[in-house]
Amino acid sequence: MVLKTFGWSFAVTALGLVAAVLIGGWTAFGIVAILSILEISLSFDNAVVNAGILKKMSAFWQKIFLTIGILIAVFGMRLVFPVVIVAISAQMGPIEAVELAISDKDRYEQLVTDAHPSIAAFGGMFLLMIFLDFIFEDRDIKWLGWLERPLAKLGKVDMLSVCIALIVLMISSMTFAANALQHGGAQVDKAQTVLLSGVAGLITYMIVGGLSGYFEDKLEEEEEREHEAEEAAERTGKPRSAVVLAGKAAFFMFLYLEVLDASFSFDGVIGAFAITNDIVLMALGLGIGAMYVRSLTVYLVRQGTLDDYVYLEHGAHYAIGALAAILLITIQYEISELITGSIGVILIGWSFLSSVRRNRALAAAEGKASASDKTEVSSGV
Repeated sequence: MVLKTFGWSFAVTALGLVAAVLIGGWTAFGIVAILSILEISLSFDNAVVNAGILKKMSAFWQKIFLTIGILIAVFGMRLVFPVVIVAISAQMGPIEAVELAISDKDRYEQLVTDAHPSIAAFGGMFLLMIFLDFIFEDRDIKWLGWLERPLAKLGKVDMLSVCIALIVLMISSMTFAANALQHGGAQVDKAQTVLLSGVAGLITYMIVGGLSGYFEDKLEEEEEREHEAEEAAERTGKPRSAVVLAGKAAFFMFLYLEVLDASFSFDGVIGAFAITNDIVLMALGLGIGAMYVRSLTVYLVRQGTLDDYVYLEHGAHYAIGALAAILLITIQYEISELITGSIGVILIGWSFLSSVRRNRALAAAEGKASASDKTEVSSGV
């Protein structure tokens, strides 16, 4: 099972490390290995969240997620995305940006760093909306009940998450603008860019998430109708609309996963520049890490880990909230990648241990109930 799920990840790791040695020797080997570990540690929470969505999809779309999806993740976000950032921020063509990445790595890194506020605003708002919609929903299973119960009551207010997200964005952009004015006003235009990027992140979440949820609901309704009219369906043939809706639902869920992965990868791409500004080594290291995140996602789904450890999804969403806050803070201030990566691991580890304790408590309670029933039967005999 492990080899089947992680086989491609192992193969890509071997090829990537060999390519690194051929490109830059053992120094490049070490850089690629470090970048791979960085990506996995920063994106572990991504795998848990992805698994919660992917388990609703068919085996076919899970394969699409691991094939076409990984191409988008590796080549799109880990290779093309940094080039696009430079091309837009420096107002140059993509080919020129690639040439710059290869010939003038220091300048390339500076341009990506300059574009960080708008990247952080977009990704931060997208992730913040995911977190807010999660904590404002009334769930049967609650991890931190003292916090989640009152938040679930507040969540009954329509559009509350959108209002809070916009307030956070407004505060972030105003703070950035105020600090820019104190330093001569050179960054005032960027404050407007931060605001627009944040709004774009919010709109992206609402469109992709809304379409995904809409078609998922439609699919469930159609499946219920088919179940009720099974005999009629056998006479007339399977309704085509169900197939179409299934395709649309799966497609938009897939699209949602890709945007989610993109938002999660922002910190990995930006953090990679603290280790190297070689775009080839960066793509190799982050690509290997992305493969493991994908494989881990499918492993969690197939093993049913989320069903056994019910608080994992909670921990992952709290990690999303922490990452959203970190991204928005890094618009103005620097935060170590060590903090960024460790917060997610700590929260998910905490939720895992809480799930283990819950399972043990339930097993103990069932054992006591079973022993009590046996005692009653014995006394009755």
